[in-house]
Amino acid sequence: MCGRYAQFTSPGDLAEIFGATLDIADVSPRYNAAPMQWLPVIRQRPSGERVVQTLRWGLLPSWAKDETIANRLINARAETLAEKPSFRSAYRKRRCIVPADGFYEWAKRPDGKQPYYIHASDGSILAFAGLWERWTRPDDGESIDSFTIVTTAANDLMRALHDRMPAILAPDATARWLDPASKPDALGDLLGPCPDARLALHPVTREVGNVRNEGAELIAAISDEDTRAN
Repeated sequence: MCGRYAQFTSPGDLAEIFGATLDIADVSPRYNAAPMQWLPVIRQRPSGERVVQTLRWGLLPSWAKDETIANRLINARAETLAEKPSFRSAYRKRRCIVPADGFYEWAKRPDGKQPYYIHASDGSILAFAGLWERWTRPDDGESIDSFTIVTTAANDLMRALHDRMPAILAPDATARWLDPASKPDALGDLLGPCPDARLALHPVTREVGNVRNEGAELIAAISDEDTRAN
């Protein structure tokens, strides 16, 4: 799964990287992005224009009776996107890219869970496959656009930490993923585990476990000795 990630590349740089128009005010860097926060994603308008906008993490299907379901829909398994009522409509029509500088996963240790930061080995931005939905609050008519991150089986590098990982799109796959004309049954090949060589990882402070903590120190590598004292 993916329950926490880092997104500190500026919206302007994201727009340049993904060939998109900036449609948000400046947002603060996030080194500890968590569910229910408003975070940048890339969507494609019917005209073909790509836009960078902020959506709330935790999918709210249009049929949801209230917002509580969002906490349970922060991830969507690639293998069942076309089947699950929560995701199948968005998979057909409302796909997006969730940009991330890296993400976190926890390894089980005798003394507790040790977090690791996983990022692109070449320092580039990662493009998570995502889905989005628009939900209208019954009480006041306010619309909320929300997203979920698609997950897939872990690659060999990640398997020591968890059996799942975000579905990371290859650079040449982003156009096909965003294109509303792409049929879901022709997208499955984009959602497998990414090559091991594309990623690198290192242990980080356990302070990242608290969603109130923020800052670049959360992604800094710590030594093996520090992990024991951490």
